[in-house]
Amino acid sequence: MRIVQLTPGTGNFYCGSCLRDNALVKALRALGHDVLMVPMYLPHVVDEDDAGGDSPMFYGGVNVFLQQKSALFRHTPRIVDRMFDSKRLLRWAAKKSGSAGGKDLGELVISMLQGEEGKQNKELSRMIRWLKGQGAVNVVVLSNVLLVGMARRIKQELGVPVVCMLQGEDLFVDSLEEPWRGESWDLLGKRVEDLNGMVAVSEYYGQEMGRRLGIEDDRIEVVHNGINLKGYEVRERNQGTPVLGYLARLCPEKGLGDLIGAYVKIRERGKVERLRLAVAGTATEVDKGFIAEQRALLDRAGLGSDVTIEVNVDHARKIEFLRELDVMSVPANYGESFGIYLLEAWAAGVPVVQPRSASYVELVEGTGGGVLVEAGSVNALVEGIEGMLLDAERGGRMGLAGRAAIENRFTIERMAERVVDVYERVLGRVLRENTVAEGRGNVAGEGLVDGARAEGA
Repeated sequence: MRIVQLTPGTGNFYCGSCLRDNALVKALRALGHDVLMVPMYLPHVVDEDDAGGDSPMFYGGVNVFLQQKSALFRHTPRIVDRMFDSKRLLRWAAKKSGSAGGKDLGELVISMLQGEEGKQNKELSRMIRWLKGQGAVNVVVLSNVLLVGMARRIKQELGVPVVCMLQGEDLFVDSLEEPWRGESWDLLGKRVEDLNGMVAVSEYYGQEMGRRLGIEDDRIEVVHNGINLKGYEVRERNQGTPVLGYLARLCPEKGLGDLIGAYVKIRERGKVERLRLAVAGTATEVDKGFIAEQRALLDRAGLGSDVTIEVNVDHARKIEFLRELDVMSVPANYGESFGIYLLEAWAAGVPVVQPRSASYVELVEGTGGGVLVEAGSVNALVEGIEGMLLDAERGGRMGLAGRAAIENRFTIERMAERVVDVYERVLGRVLRENTVAEGRGNVAGEGLVDGARAEGA
């Protein structure tokens, strides 16, 4: 099967969606599929080899912004646009992206969702011309639903189905100010009608997005995320000082403040002696103030020397970090669509303590890899973490259960196989629909399906 994967980058920090897409593309190639991974907006920042290779940048962040602000840049020649798509400039722009918001951000999101009717239509046309030059493809995959404005023209001009991944977009849309928040959800609900398929990363998120988009959730298939197990080993139990860990973006939404509050209480209670807290994960310029506040809080509690905070760790260090932990908790205070950090903890045999909310319920209950506690309660978090640490044998069993679940159900290879199954069903459905609509065999559709089978789909 020939697949095009469109994935936005961040330019200067690790992003779970980028890491997931990058690993998935490599796994699909290992299965024998021909996959083009195309970067968008900003350069990819990944902790393994970049599967994008030499693919050009599309919808470069600077050009997108300039075209939004001035009609002049909607007609400039490519030689001018190319200067603004340089990786050096885009990485610099990425550091400043947190300062954009309010009206500018809201209007830009609306324009992008409008697709061919938006102010970035020149970018869409350039991408489609390039894709046409890459030869026939079977399916185009959008990394998230915020790219759905592209679907209509891609289908019309390439004659192929478009599938969209759903992996946590609601948090961003809900962060927009009104009226752009409401307008964005309205547009998303209309534009998803242009898609041939949608794939959510969890049962919870499929149902949630079905509700938010105003569609039947049976239109959304579920394929759980997977990870590459290479390098992960079950860690040996710490014989000395116990370690509580956190691995996610260092921001309030992921619950880092709640976890630090729970850690301070655990130390005050004294049931778990000498407990250390190890924190690691992505951080942007926007997060720096919050991190400084948390460091100051720990210092005031006299615990600063017992806490480590590591920012933007690479893949090798992430694995080492996980092997140091006795238990991990990322008590996100919003509806987490999945949480790859749970898979990473379980791959190292580390049990977790999570809020009873969102996707955590199906993941923790489905693996036996940890315990669930009352959402939004620091006291419940304290009890859950203490209970795990004070019963090391129980924690060890849960960690091993998590590891077994990863090996059996949550590898990147398993994810790739299930994604291919979805693409095949979409191709078959498109062929049948075209045949019924035209009253005869659709040559293009038959070519898509036959080509996919010939290439090992």
